[in-house]
Amino acid sequence: MRPTAQFKKGVLDICVLYLLQYSDQYGYDLTQKVNKHIPITEGALYPSLRRLVKDGYCSTYLQESPNGPSRKYYHITNTGRVYLQDMLEEWDHFVTSFKDLREEADQHG
Repeated sequence: MRPTAQFKKGVLDICVLYLLQYSDQYGYDLTQKVNKHIPITEGALYPSLRRLVKDGYCSTYLQESPNGPSRKYYHITNTGRVYLQDMLEEWDHFVTSFKDLREEADQHG
């Protein structure tokens, strides 16, 4: 079963920031990495990247590419790292709460 578009949109920011905490990446590469686990289109990623840059969680820079035009790379900012940690804590709390709800419902039918 595949997650719905709304569900994916809700977790895309956390996926992007999580990947960026380890290395700067360009949009196409981010799309491919996320798409291995959560099916998305390249078009779904760029609004998220623009929003993350606008909100100060990421910055961008251009880097020459040996295979064509320069690529825009995304870099997580210190503000983005703090935001990511907050989001991860909220996500973990949400998942735990949902699991608790399911277990309780399953026990009491």
